[in-house]
Amino acid sequence: MEIKNAKYEISSAKVAQCPDTNVPEYAFIGRSNVGKSSLINMLTNNSSLAKTSQKPGKTLLINHFKINNGSWYIVDLPGYGYAARGKDQRQAFSRMIEGYALNRQQLACLFVLIDVRHEPQKIDIEFLDFCGENGVPIAIVFTKADKVSQKVADHNIMLFKKELKERWEELPPIFLTSSEKKKGRDEILDFIEQTNAIWLQNSEEEQEEAEDKEEMPLSQTEE
Repeated sequence: MEIKNAKYEISSAKVAQCPDTNVPEYAFIGRSNVGKSSLINMLTNNSSLAKTSQKPGKTLLINHFKINNGSWYIVDLPGYGYAARGKDQRQAFSRMIEGYALNRQQLACLFVLIDVRHEPQKIDIEFLDFCGENGVPIAIVFTKADKVSQKVADHNIMLFKKELKERWEELPPIFLTSSEKKKGRDEILDFIEQTNAIWLQNSEEEQEEAEDKEEMPLSQTEE
């Protein structure tokens, strides 16, 4: 897949304020300072699209970016688990994130970003389990592969898989990335292209079913 253009559209404090569209969108989330903005900029080849910062916890809203003239969207979600935030703000962010993940019909996949330098962290496992228990479509993206050896990356990914396999029947897609070296870019964009095709096909079938139901005689719809 080729990203020809990417443009910021809107920031929303609530799911109800998100754009009213009928195209798939791909959201990115992870613990603060996991490299979310850098990954979005790497995927879009636009170093200034998502705002990066040395200070964690800067994303406060649901940020929508229009891709290829609105054929699909990238969504930048607030990071979870930032300890410096107050309890009330953490709870508000939690409600925002859960509301989006559970209620946003346009969500084709939620990319959960994890720093590959670390062994499994409780907060990441808990969030992944929340997604699994609620049927949220996800993929796992390990970031910062350039910061460790391949051996360390493989070891930590193996530990994550082992942890998840204790409760998951099937593991979600997994990607290993480096924003600096553009590692994993083609694999993620190919995945998005394939998912777009499936999402649009399902959407068309649902629309056809709805239209067929509307055209049915009243007597048939009542039976």
